[in-house]
Amino acid sequence: MIYKFTIISEEAEGFVREIQIDSESTFLVLHKSIFASVNYSEVPNAAFYICDQYWDKEDEVLLQEIDNNPEFDTWLMEDTTLDHFLEEEHQRLIHLFDLENERGFHIELTEIIPGESLEEAKCTRSKGEAPQQFPDEDEIVVQENTVDLDADFYGSIDFDLEDIAPFEEKEGENEDI
Repeated sequence: MIYKFTIISEEAEGFVREIQIDSESTFLVLHKSIFASVNYSEVPNAAFYICDQYWDKEDEVLLQEIDNNPEFDTWLMEDTTLDHFLEEEHQRLIHLFDLENERGFHIELTEIIPGESLEEAKCTRSKGEAPQQFPDEDEIVVQENTVDLDADFYGSIDFDLEDIAPFEEKEGENEDI
């Protein structure tokens, strides 16, 4: 099977990448494909998080083992295939390329193409400029939280998670979320 991923960034308006990759490829191959599509240099630490429909992190796949705590499962990119965690269209991931500053990409499995395979991952759509891989120290500013996110915000009738979801549904697609 071929997985088609759509990748966006909250930091760079208009940034989109689409990567097609074989479902039996590892997370490391996906990581390297994403980095190649945005011309990033390799980093010592990075992570994928398999998320639920609300972007809440459920499982972690690391570039390298960080913690040797036997109480928690450690999934490594080089050993874990995509199809181990991903089985359905519209599954979501976060790919943190800057663990220290918690910067990354939002990824959605937008299409599964059964009966086909790919030897190598490929970038099939490239739109916009990627966010800067390493922010200038002058640009790192600690901001005060000025938004009041009290119970009324999430409990209000006007609040709709679909209004803030970063992916647009294509006309005619089944909206299960």
